[in-house]
Amino acid sequence: MTGPGAVDRVLSDSQFELLSAHGEEKTAAVGDVLFEVGDETYPFIAIREGEVAILDPAGQEIVRHGASGFLGEMNLLSGQTVFLTAVVTEPLRYVAVDREVLRGLLFEDGALSDLLLSAFVQRRELLQRQDGIGIEIIGPTTDQVTRGLVEFAKRQRLPYSWRDPDEDADAMALVAGLGAQEIPLVRLPGGVELRRPSNGELSRALGIGLELAPREEVDLLIVGGGPAGLGAAVYGASEGLDTLVVESNVLGGQAGTSRRIENYLGFPAGISGTELISRAITQARKFTARTATPYRALSLEPGGENDHIVKLEGGREVLAKAVLLSTGAEYRKLPVDGLEEYEGLSVFYAAGPPEAQLCGAQRVGVVGGGNSAAQAAVWLARGGALVTLLHRRADLAETMSAYLIDELDRYGVAVRDKSEICELHGTDGRLEGVKLTDGTELPFAFLFLFLGATPCTTWLGDCIARDTKGFVLTGADAGAEWLLETSVPGVYAAGDVRSGSIKRCATAVGEGATVVRFVHEHMTRLREENQTAAGSA
Repeated sequence: MTGPGAVDRVLSDSQFELLSAHGEEKTAAVGDVLFEVGDETYPFIAIREGEVAILDPAGQEIVRHGASGFLGEMNLLSGQTVFLTAVVTEPLRYVAVDREVLRGLLFEDGALSDLLLSAFVQRRELLQRQDGIGIEIIGPTTDQVTRGLVEFAKRQRLPYSWRDPDEDADAMALVAGLGAQEIPLVRLPGGVELRRPSNGELSRALGIGLELAPREEVDLLIVGGGPAGLGAAVYGASEGLDTLVVESNVLGGQAGTSRRIENYLGFPAGISGTELISRAITQARKFTARTATPYRALSLEPGGENDHIVKLEGGREVLAKAVLLSTGAEYRKLPVDGLEEYEGLSVFYAAGPPEAQLCGAQRVGVVGGGNSAAQAAVWLARGGALVTLLHRRADLAETMSAYLIDELDRYGVAVRDKSEICELHGTDGRLEGVKLTDGTELPFAFLFLFLGATPCTTWLGDCIARDTKGFVLTGADAGAEWLLETSVPGVYAAGDVRSGSIKRCATAVGEGATVVRFVHEHMTRLREENQTAAGSA
């Protein structure tokens, strides 16, 4: 494999044998197209002999793969529309493996899984840094809907480009004649155009996520697709429960945006949030758990002895024998005037490859005293940004892991204690500096906020007991029989949304897995009660 930023990754002889046993041997001539931009699907391709060039939508070569190499990136597992074209440049012998078959193989061969998943994640990150690949969003920076779609694309890790018609004459020509309610215009790989789409409409058009029927019936409904929800999905589906995960935004939650999780059991070298969540989603789907995004939950109607009902946007509803609330929490924002003018342009809530590229050699402020703030600061500093971390406490050690404090020093991140921002300064959404409560002014071009979060529980109304901050009460605090059960029998809570939870990824996964045991016991009790009632009738 050759090309900018490319890293050689090759299959071993034993891995080729495994793939051959489950795939089809094929040949292709020079000039043959194996897949192209806009295709809805393609198989996993392992190269025995020959060479393949990968081209961007403009026909420019990005990289080449040769003997023992393989094609593909994250859309092989996510189902997303193809963003690139593959053209044979030397006579080709290869093995084609159906993507659903590949999912199963990833769990039979640990080395193969590690090789492919890490390569797919890295390739997706490289695509996010390439101009002209993926979706094209055309809309003004002043439009909130446009900025919302850009933020969704980032969280979904979609390669994208954003063109402002107020600054780009060609972009202005593309939206000429469209009304304000038809902008932003989103152009998809393959030429399809969407006018002011919702996040859901964009996802469906790209082939991401399941489209739900108006009425679904399941054993276990999981509301929220972060680590707790995915942990429950893996264990629930693997133990025979008909399991459905609905998520209002992007699977993975805050963990999915983490640059590096250093203290997750079993990964001594650390693992990126993207890779961890990608593995979890693949594992859940292996056991036939279904994931549907983005669908926002609107209300919960406890069923008593009958199924609980969760109503979703779009007039859909799900009947479930048991419900897990794992909706996590939303980012807290700075209490300053005009913040929304900068969001998505120079103020961000996550630091990924696009932001690192944007911030190179720029003065950047990271606000927060937790591990996620430190991880972002280190990532940005490694990308060449001049980073200052601001936090309001006197000692970082109160809220941050010791190894991350050492990393801040190692990568030259300046740290300011007892610092809070009270004003933002800039024009047209472009940050120029901030003012602190002590009067100090700092010249930041970009700002990253990691201020904690508030629980996503307002949709529950009064049907579930919550604490004064809105977090869901469980166990004895809720008057419930089981540790993770809420005040409503058969409804559980896990992860950051739960009152008293430890805000750690591994803990959330453990809670989600534990809930499945309680679900089984709840369903057994319901069956016994129904049998008793039937016998006495």
